[in-house]
Amino acid sequence: MLALVAAWWLQPQPLLPEATASLASTAAVKFDDVDGRLEWRPADGMHETGLVLYPGAKVPPAAYGPAAQAIAAQGYLVVIMPMPLNLAVLDINAADRALAAHPEVTRWAIGGHSLGGAMAAQYSASHPGRLTGLALWAAYPGTDLSSAPLSAVTVYGTLDAGADRMAGSEARANLPGDATFVAIEGGNHEQMGWYTGQPNDPPATIDRANQQDQVVAATVAMLASLPR
Repeated sequence: MLALVAAWWLQPQPLLPEATASLASTAAVKFDDVDGRLEWRPADGMHETGLVLYPGAKVPPAAYGPAAQAIAAQGYLVVIMPMPLNLAVLDINAADRALAAHPEVTRWAIGGHSLGGAMAAQYSASHPGRLTGLALWAAYPGTDLSSAPLSAVTVYGTLDAGADRMAGSEARANLPGDATFVAIEGGNHEQMGWYTGQPNDPPATIDRANQQDQVVAATVAMLASLPR
């Protein structure tokens, strides 16, 4: 029985077709898969700012491909890191590899969805001075970043079962005082990516594309605010 429970827990969430379709270059964006590290960059090669993303628990990295592609189209390098067993807690320092692979990037931000966001915040706390931005997608920090020199944004759906904690007093106290909180009316947890089967997730009352547009817009606004 324990083996069956473990097998269920380790089964990744199914991807939607849009996720797979995003794993390709376009006229505006170049895509690369580097040993499982998924990278999107502007097709003209001009990018000084990079964003590393950590996936949510049990969610394959490609689920965030459409958002990464959209962010890259606005002039940024976006790198989604693969995680052992799709659990970011097992490789909190994964961002090290992305930063080392792109010396051309002069400004870095990190972000993630759910557990991935919490681990991205932990990486920020343990690597002071390496990053200037933090994007939490349906996530909250478990460590004190209130004095960190970070431009931070938290984006969450109002119907997410954890919304109160994501935007609550403890989360706000752990982020810089000028952190931005973006509530997506009618959004839920699963629609932060392109996958299905999120347990105990209330149904959204807006469509996924609408929620994704708002996630991308909030993240790009954070990236655009990074000091130059």
